[in-house]
Amino acid sequence: MIRNKAGLVAFGLRLRRLRDERNLSQQALADIANISKPAVQRIEKGTTSTGLDLLFSLAEALEMPVHELIKL
Repeated sequence: MIRNKAGLVAFGLRLRRLRDERNLSQQALADIANISKPAVQRIEKGTTSTGLDLLFSLAEALEMPVHELIKL
Protein backbone atom coordinates (compact mmCIF):
# COMPACT_ATOMS: atom_id res chain seq x y z
CA MET A 1 0.00 0.00 0.00
CA ILE A 2 1.23 3.48 -0.84
CA ARG A 3 0.98 5.64 2.28
CA ASN A 4 2.62 8.94 1.36
CA LYS A 5 0.66 11.66 -0.42
CA ALA A 6 3.14 12.07 -3.28
CA GLY A 7 3.04 8.34 -3.97
CA LEU A 8 -0.77 8.29 -3.91
CA VAL A 9 -0.96 11.21 -6.33
CA ALA A 10 1.66 9.67 -8.66
CA PHE A 11 -0.19 6.35 -8.71
CA GLY A 12 -3.50 8.11 -9.35
CA LEU A 13 -2.05 10.02 -12.29
CA ARG A 14 -0.60 6.80 -13.70
CA LEU A 15 -3.91 5.00 -13.35
CA ARG A 16 -5.72 7.83 -15.13
CA ARG A 17 -3.17 7.89 -17.97
CA LEU A 18 -3.43 4.12 -18.44
CA ARG A 19 -7.23 4.29 -18.35
CA ASP A 20 -7.26 7.14 -20.88
CA GLU A 21 -4.85 5.25 -23.19
CA ARG A 22 -7.41 2.44 -23.28
CA ASN A 23 -10.27 4.86 -23.93
CA LEU A 24 -12.05 3.73 -20.77
CA SER A 25 -14.28 5.98 -18.72
CA GLN A 26 -14.02 5.84 -14.95
CA GLN A 27 -17.34 3.98 -14.93
CA ALA A 28 -16.13 1.45 -17.50
CA LEU A 29 -12.95 0.76 -15.52
CA ALA A 30 -14.98 0.46 -12.33
CA ASP A 31 -17.36 -2.01 -13.97
CA ILE A 32 -14.57 -4.17 -15.37
CA ALA A 33 -12.63 -4.13 -12.07
CA ASN A 34 -15.84 -4.74 -10.09
CA ILE A 35 -15.41 -1.63 -7.93
CA SER A 36 -17.36 1.60 -7.62
CA LYS A 37 -16.83 4.67 -9.79
CA PRO A 38 -16.23 6.78 -6.64
CA ALA A 39 -13.42 4.38 -5.71
CA VAL A 40 -11.76 4.98 -9.10
CA GLN A 41 -12.22 8.73 -8.63
CA ARG A 42 -10.61 8.68 -5.17
CA ILE A 43 -7.66 6.62 -6.40
CA GLU A 44 -7.09 8.90 -9.39
CA LYS A 45 -7.25 11.99 -7.14
CA GLY A 46 -4.73 10.42 -4.77
CA THR A 47 -7.06 10.62 -1.78
CA THR A 48 -7.09 6.90 -0.97
CA SER A 49 -4.65 4.04 -1.01
CA THR A 50 -5.24 0.64 -2.56
CA GLY A 51 -4.81 -2.84 -1.19
CA LEU A 52 -3.44 -5.82 -3.08
CA ASP A 53 -6.87 -7.12 -4.05
CA LEU A 54 -7.72 -3.82 -5.68
CA LEU A 55 -4.35 -3.57 -7.43
CA PHE A 56 -4.87 -7.01 -8.95
CA SER A 57 -8.42 -6.09 -10.04
CA LEU A 58 -7.24 -2.87 -11.67
CA ALA A 59 -4.32 -4.60 -13.40
CA GLU A 60 -6.60 -7.29 -14.75
CA ALA A 61 -9.12 -4.68 -15.93
CA LEU A 62 -6.32 -2.81 -17.73
CA GLU A 63 -4.93 -6.09 -19.12
CA MET A 64 -1.48 -5.62 -17.68
CA PRO A 65 0.70 -7.20 -14.99
CA VAL A 66 0.54 -5.64 -11.54
CA HIS A 67 4.23 -4.71 -11.59
CA GLU A 68 3.60 -2.58 -14.68
CA LEU A 69 0.59 -0.90 -13.09
CA ILE A 70 2.54 0.16 -10.00
CA LYS A 71 5.66 1.21 -11.86
CA LEU A 72 6.00 4.87 -10.98
